[in-house]
Amino acid sequence: MPGIDECLTEAMTLPGARGASLVDWTSGLALGTAGESPVGDHETTAAETAELARSAAEFDTFLATDDDAGGTGGAGGSGDDGRSEKAGGPPVEDLIVTTRVGYHVLRFVETSFDSSVFLHLWLDRETGNLALARMRLRDIAEKLVLG
Repeated sequence: MPGIDECLTEAMTLPGARGASLVDWTSGLALGTAGESPVGDHETTAAETAELARSAAEFDTFLATDDDAGGTGGAGGSGDDGRSEKAGGPPVEDLIVTTRVGYHVLRFVETSFDSSVFLHLWLDRETGNLALARMRLRDIAEKLVLG
């Protein structure tokens, strides 16, 4: 089973890949990096993307249950925390940010501990394939071994 470096190397083989990293969204630290950074510094990119990931993971709007996919979600009057029955996994699957020149895909990784890491892939907009990137990042995240 592949580790961080192997998974980031695989992510960099995707069409249009400019940079990839594995980030802990609670601390904002990069656990591994490959390729370029959009701002020239992987640690800055990790801290900035962690803010975005943390916001999505903590806002009730994005925590709708399977039974309440279009409804109120979150910590409503029922006493549940708004998460689906697959408790313990990441609260959000992925985030996509589109800029004029690229795509940023943040794929949350389910881990045996607190699931507070995500893969960040930066793609060139002209040569990247967003659908393929999402599918391949899902596969990479599933086989990633953190230890």
